[in-house]
This record gives sequence, structure tokens and C-alpha cells, in this order.
Amino acid sequence: MVCSIVSMVMLTSCGQKEPARLTQSGLDPVKFDTVVNGQAVKLYRLINSNGMEVCVTNFGARVVSIMAEDRAGEFRDVVLAFDNIAQFMDIEHNASDFGAAIGRYANRINQGKITIGEDTIQLPQNNFSHCLHGGPLGWQYKIYEVDEEASNDSTIVMGLHSEDGDNNFPGNVEVKVTYTLTADNTLDMKFEAVTDKETVINMTNHSYFNLHGDPSAAGTDMVLYINADNYTPTDATFMTTGEVWPVAGSQFDFTVPKTIHSALADTTGTHGLQIKNAMGIDHNFCLNTYKDGQGDDTVVSASLYSPKTGIFMQVYTNEPGIQCYTGNFLNGKTIGKNAIAYPKQASVCLETQKYPDSPNKKDWVQPYLKPGEKYYSHVAYKFSVK
Repeated sequence: MVCSIVSMVMLTSCGQKEPARLTQSGLDPVKFDTVVNGQAVKLYRLINSNGMEVCVTNFGARVVSIMAEDRAGEFRDVVLAFDNIAQFMDIEHNASDFGAAIGRYANRINQGKITIGEDTIQLPQNNFSHCLHGGPLGWQYKIYEVDEEASNDSTIVMGLHSEDGDNNFPGNVEVKVTYTLTADNTLDMKFEAVTDKETVINMTNHSYFNLHGDPSAAGTDMVLYINADNYTPTDATFMTTGEVWPVAGSQFDFTVPKTIHSALADTTGTHGLQIKNAMGIDHNFCLNTYKDGQGDDTVVSASLYSPKTGIFMQVYTNEPGIQCYTGNFLNGKTIGKNAIAYPKQASVCLETQKYPDSPNKKDWVQPYLKPGEKYYSHVAYKFSVK
């Protein structure tokens, strides 16, 4: 209930003695209640008639918790995050993309350089000399303004103004992010943007999924399916080489569901070297659901399943690619919700996107946005029980 949670937080911060009501996932809204440069930051709660709950903060338009029902009828929190805004905002010690809306450009741009018209633009270089996730202060660290009139118990609408020159990207960009929790247990996400100068846009959601509901241990025994016959290999700096390789017969073949561990355990051969260099999977898959310049978001592009809980998640998108990241840089030092230290590969990210570095690889679907055009990206995560 977006309005009721906001009201509760405001009353508490005004000195009311009544204790805050915790969310179903155990989050305390007061711990997200702050003001930064005159902008309010809060926790918002979405619910549906089935008892499912999703909590979101407007700091980075982040998904903080998702309560999904398991085969025993119990609800489990299936995403990694922090349980307070202080940790999210402590970028020096806790820089993270947990649950965030990433922009302007999700994933990597080679050497941080893009060309628009006759101009070569140098972007921030924050990852092996590449520009990753829009730079060190990308949109995941911006405060979105919540449209209270357009939001309700099951929907939150957030907007962001990104000024011309933001992280050196050109154009004043107006962004709208809409998250809806539907009656069929789908977390539906829509990303929209317009610009007054030609620029590049490539947004995604960066939720870290652990469908066991237990991120204290590796989640590599989850079963993964990706509807992709090809993937884009990377070099030692995690940058796409420009090649497209078939997955058939390789560790990257998830066209038939299999455990993540079964892929990671085999580091032999050319494809195994990709896993070894990435310390797991951190690769873009070329979705079969994208054909002739259009993505079919009615067909499953990927799925994830926990044999332990029975929780099953299907992914739908209109994008041409999906980045599968198996949490390889988690190292047990990040302390998340419930004081749990997140170990390596405790989760899986399934980030729908344009291919990494597509501005510099002209044969791939291009991310350029011009004045008068509208950027639109859609992804839906549907939860059920098997």
C-alpha cells in the first residue's frame, strides 16, 4: 500500500510514538526515511490479492524485497538487498546494484567512448577502463520522484530528470519507471525515456535472485533456462569481443533447463575459459524471442527454479539480450538483510538489455535515442510454484 506506508513513515518521523509496522519481509520503513538535497527517500510497499508483497525504494528505483510463495504456502524473500537506506547510500563501502534501475547505459561501453554524429564522447571509466552501468554515479544512485497520483497499492510510478552532461552523456533525459505487481504474481517493469539531444539509453533492473529464500549459501543448485541459441563472448576485461557464439554443446547451453553448477563446474575448452575468466557466468545471451527488430514479450525468455522451495520465476521481455550474472563478485563481506553475509554466487541476475557495448558494434541492435523518439523497455518477472 504505497499511500499507507508513506503516511506511516511521515507520522513516525514527525514524532509519533506509535512504532512502525514492519513489512511482510521484515523491513522497517523508518530505516528508509530520509531527505537528501531536499528530496525525500522512502520505502514503498506493493501488494496483490494473493498476499504477495514487493518493497521498493525511490533511491535508484530499487527493488528491496520480493515475497514469493513456496510449495508449502509460506512466503520467502527471494532477492538480495540491504534493510536500510544508510547502507544503500554508503557508496564508498557498499557500492552495489542490488535491485536498481540501471542507466543511462546498463552494462559496459568499451573504453567509455561513444560516437554521436561526428563527436566522440568520453564517458567515465569505472571498470577495467570501461564505462559500467552509466559510470560510478549512474542512475542507481539517483533519487527518483514518486508520482503519488499515478501510484496505488499495486503500482509505483517514478520519474527522474537526467541533465545534459550527466556522467558526460549528452541530452536532457526525462525518465519514467513503472513497477506493477499484478494479480497473477508478476512484477512488471516498464522503463521509458525521452531526450532533447541524441544520446544512448539502455536500462535494466539489477535484482539479485535467490529463489531458495536463503542467500547465506551459494544458489548454484537453482535450475536455469535461457531461450537463446547464441551468446556474446568477452575478453579478460569482461568486454564483448563483437563475436556471437552458438551455445550448442557448450557450458552456456541453457536451452534445456539445468543447474547453474553443472555449467560452472566445467572450465575446459574455449567456452570453459569464458567461465574461468569471468569466475562464473557474466555474459549476454542473444534471445530467440527477438526477431526482425522486435522482441516478443509474450514468450518466456528465461526462467529460474528452486528445487528446494518450488518457487519458479519466468522472465518476459521485449529486449534482444539478457545478461546472466551469477553473483561472482559477492565475497561474504557484504552484509545484507537479516545480517546475512552474502557469499559468492548466492544469487543470479537476469538483466534484460541491449547487448553490451552495442554503440560501438554497429551490427547489433542500437541503443541510440533521438529527440522526438521514445525509449521503451519492458521486463516482467512472473512467480509461481512447481
